[in-house]
Amino acid sequence: MSPGEKLRAFREKLGFTLKDVEIASLQLVQKYNNPKYWLPQSRLCHIESKGILPNIYRLQAFAMIYRRPLMELLALYGVDPQQSQTLPSPPRTHLASDSGLSGCDLPTKIDPLFDLKKTSYIRRMIQEWGVLPMRALQTFQDPNYTYGYVGSEDYTLYPIILPGTFVQIDQRLTEIETGPWASDFERPIYFLETHDTYLCAWCAVISSKEIQVQPHALSGLPARNYKRPAEIEVIGQVVGIATKLRSVNWNAEREPAMTRTHI
Repeated sequence: MSPGEKLRAFREKLGFTLKDVEIASLQLVQKYNNPKYWLPQSRLCHIESKGILPNIYRLQAFAMIYRRPLMELLALYGVDPQQSQTLPSPPRTHLASDSGLSGCDLPTKIDPLFDLKKTSYIRRMIQEWGVLPMRALQTFQDPNYTYGYVGSEDYTLYPIILPGTFVQIDQRLTEIETGPWASDFERPIYFLETHDTYLCAWCAVISSKEIQVQPHALSGLPARNYKRPAEIEVIGQVVGIATKLRSVNWNAEREPAMTRTHI
């Protein structure tokens, strides 16, 4: 079946006429104040029978009216979100976004003898795997947390946070703590946004309106002062990481370290 024929099958399965779809699309036009969502009956007929390619707004209108995931409709036209692609890692640190996958292969049954107190080989503890839709996983999402990615050329907290690490950020923890700490591993790590980049680093309070972003001593990077909130925003405190233990590419040029103030 062609993409248009599949769209017609979706419509007919729901019992919609061409006029029903046009009326629904006009409701979207009114709701979003965007005439590009309009699906006139003549254009809808051409999309279904003559292979006319709908624009992104009309495809989104189809998704909402037919109760289908947008990614599924994109796949009808050869845009497959499930395709495995080898893409370069972003060199700069940034907030992580939804991957757009419709499903995820996850453990659905764990060995009842699994004990969180003991070190275990997880693979042997999993008794059953299954594919869960991403929509179902969203019910477990906590709005207090967001996620970031430390760029493949970001050595700010090396070797504690390696380049290429994913971090979990608690957006409620935006106040800079002042210590003392028994070791660097106890120091809070913050995810920050400046006018032109994101940072994952330690912080020290210089004054009520200024903070210092502090790298690890082994990173070879200097500390930097920023006016807050004019120049920098604290997105939150890093409370979890996911990283690969691997050799690090040292080709990136880094500035010599500066003397830093620890508070």
